[in-house]
Amino acid sequence: MSKNRIHKINETIKKELSQQIRMNIKDPRLTDLLSIMKVDTTGDLRYAKVYISVYDSDEKKNQAIEILTKASGFLRKSVGKVLKTHYTPELIFLLDDSMEYGAHIDEILRDIKKKEGEGHGDE
Repeated sequence: MSKNRIHKINETIKKELSQQIRMNIKDPRLTDLLSIMKVDTTGDLRYAKVYISVYDSDEKKNQAIEILTKASGFLRKSVGKVLKTHYTPELIFLLDDSMEYGAHIDEILRDIKKKEGEGHGDE
């Protein structure tokens, strides 16, 4: 399957899931600070890894994965109505920690700059 078609399918799944989670998943434990960062569908359309980011505690992050995994049947059915493909991929929800990783790298770089600035003051 072409990369362009997979990309379109990934974007369609991402858009539909975002809408369904926001509008139809009424679990109060699910935070509003949840974003779908990326969808990665296999070439045979059997599986779609859905990477989510949750700006909250580790407990809330794991809870969000659990809630979405339990709702995956409903969400898959919604995706199937929008996708015009032979198969509707099974949804696998995973945490995306790239935001935290990026913030950590940014902090390290700031510390390095700060230490370099302190070193130049001694000369």
